[in-house]
Amino acid sequence: MTTKTETAASTARRWGSQLTQLAAVVAIVLVGKGAVAEPFYVPSGSMEPTLLIGDALLASKYPYGYSAASLPIHVSVPESGRVFGSTPHRGDVVVFRWSGDRSQVWVKRVVGLPGDRVQLDNGRVFINGVAAKVTPDGVGRAEDDNGSYETAARYIETLPGGVAHPIFKLYDNGRLDNTAEVTVPPGHLFVMGDNRDNSADSRVPVSEGGVGLLPIDDLVGRVDAIVGSWNPGVRRQPVTDWFSGFRVARFFTAVH
Repeated sequence: MTTKTETAASTARRWGSQLTQLAAVVAIVLVGKGAVAEPFYVPSGSMEPTLLIGDALLASKYPYGYSAASLPIHVSVPESGRVFGSTPHRGDVVVFRWSGDRSQVWVKRVVGLPGDRVQLDNGRVFINGVAAKVTPDGVGRAEDDNGSYETAARYIETLPGGVAHPIFKLYDNGRLDNTAEVTVPPGHLFVMGDNRDNSADSRVPVSEGGVGLLPIDDLVGRVDAIVGSWNPGVRRQPVTDWFSGFRVARFFTAVH
């Protein structure tokens, strides 16, 4: 009887130890996702050519501090501002919770900072009256959410301050190519997608499915790297061809 009791106690201790280790692993993962970095998936082409549909991103959370938006799962809690908060730099690629549905996380590029005057004129960005430099860079293929492609003019845009990045233009006179000048209020950002004619961003109000002026408190983190990429368009092909969808050249590449 004593031997059976000791064996049961030993088994219980072993299971207790394993459960404690598992709980510690889960806690470390949650803390890491909540405080250090978190992976995200790109479902749309609004940030092409910088980000492609099917890219897996790694967003660092510490650069801008922490708020309720930083939590790895969406939880409805009262807004409380940011802890260790810091304003992004112009040109940063950021992920944030969309005001229209805070369970959704979107990705755009920061163009305007608090106090900036931002306007688009014939597709060209003006910040505080200074036009961003735009240099033709050939053509590219823009993919839509249905997996179809169309030819897009590619440019290198250099924002005031020196950050240069590629953009796509699908049309010479897109519906969002001309906007009124907007002054970005304190605590907000003006963000845009690099695929300028296929992005519901700060040019479009939240009530119409866009971002509007983005509250800094809604930031989740800064996109620093692409850790993997798979073209979901290959799902229309036989399963044996699905491995061809891996874009190995994009694995572990920096995002600028």
